[in-house]
Amino acid sequence: MPYVDRQNRICGFLDIEENENSGKFLRRYFILDTMQGSLVWFMDNPQNLPKGAEMVGSLKLTYISKVSDATKLRPKAEFCFVINAGMRKFYLQANDQQDLVEWVSVLNNATKITVPRSGESPQPSGESALELLGSLKQVSYKMEIVAGVPIITATQEKGEGQIGAEGEGVRKGPPNQPYYLSRTPQEQEQVIKAGYCVKQGAVMKNWKRRYFMLDENALSYFKSDLEKEPLRVIQLKEIHKAQECKQSDLMMRDNLFELVTTSRTFYIQSDSPEEMHSWIKAISGAIVAQRGPGRSAATMRQTRRLSIPCVQRYTLRSDEYSTE
Repeated sequence: MPYVDRQNRICGFLDIEENENSGKFLRRYFILDTMQGSLVWFMDNPQNLPKGAEMVGSLKLTYISKVSDATKLRPKAEFCFVINAGMRKFYLQANDQQDLVEWVSVLNNATKITVPRSGESPQPSGESALELLGSLKQVSYKMEIVAGVPIITATQEKGEGQIGAEGEGVRKGPPNQPYYLSRTPQEQEQVIKAGYCVKQGAVMKNWKRRYFMLDENALSYFKSDLEKEPLRVIQLKEIHKAQECKQSDLMMRDNLFELVTTSRTFYIQSDSPEEMHSWIKAISGAIVAQRGPGRSAATMRQTRRLSIPCVQRYTLRSDEYSTE
C-alpha cells in the first residue's frame, strides 16, 4: 500500500512497463512528491541504494491528465492501471485490488489542476500526502502465509538487497515460486508468515534485502525466496521482544522494527507501516504461543536452569568427601 514517509511523500512499490507495449513489467519503488510536483521511481527504496543513486524515471504531475483502472485494457496484467501523460501512457501493476484503488486515488488527487492566476502556470493542488491518502483503508500488500496458504505472492527480486539488473525486477511467474511451496502440505502449515524485508548487518552495518520465514519455533532469513538453506535461524526462545524501533529517527529509516535477542539486536525494515506491524504481531504471537502468556526469554532460561537436576561432584580430601 502507498504510505507517507518521514519527508511527507507518498511511497511504495509498483511494477511498471517502462518500454511502452513491451508487456514487460519491472519492480520499482515510487515516490509521489506533491511539494516538488513530481512522480519519480527508483530501482529500490533509495534508503537501500548507494548514496547518490539516480532515479530510473520521473514524471511531472502537470503532465498527467488522468489515472484510471486498466484491467480491461490489459487483461493479462492483474491489478493494472494507466497514467495518461500527453502522448504517452504508462501502465503499472499494483500489488492487489486495494493497492490499485489507493494509487489511482492519490495520483488523481495530486494532479488536480487549479485555475492559475494571471501570468502563472497551472500547478498541482498542493494537498499534503496525508490529505491525499485521506481515510482510505490501508492493507498489507506483501506476501503472507496463513496455515500454509499464500495470500499474496511475493514479487521481490533475488540478490543482495538491490534490484541491480532489470531482469531481477520482473514479476515472478509460477515456475519461480518460493522454495517452501515445494514442501509437503504439513511443512507448509508450519509457516506463519513469509516475505521480504531489509536487514542491517552485524559487522558492516550495511542493509540487505532478505527473505524472512517465521514458523512456530524460529525466524529464519534467506538470500532469496528460492534458497533452500537459511543464512541464519533465530530461535524464538532467544527473542526477548519484537517492537517498533525506538531509534528509527536516528537511523533515518521508515517502517523499522527490532528483535531484541540474547546475543544482539536485529534491525529490520519493512516496505510499509502495515507490514511492519504485521511482522511484529506475527512474531510476538508466535513467541506467546510457544512460551505461554507473560513468560519472557529470561524467565524461560531460568525455568530451564531450575529444571536441570543438580549433579554433585565429590573429591577426596583428608579421607573425607566434600561437595563442590
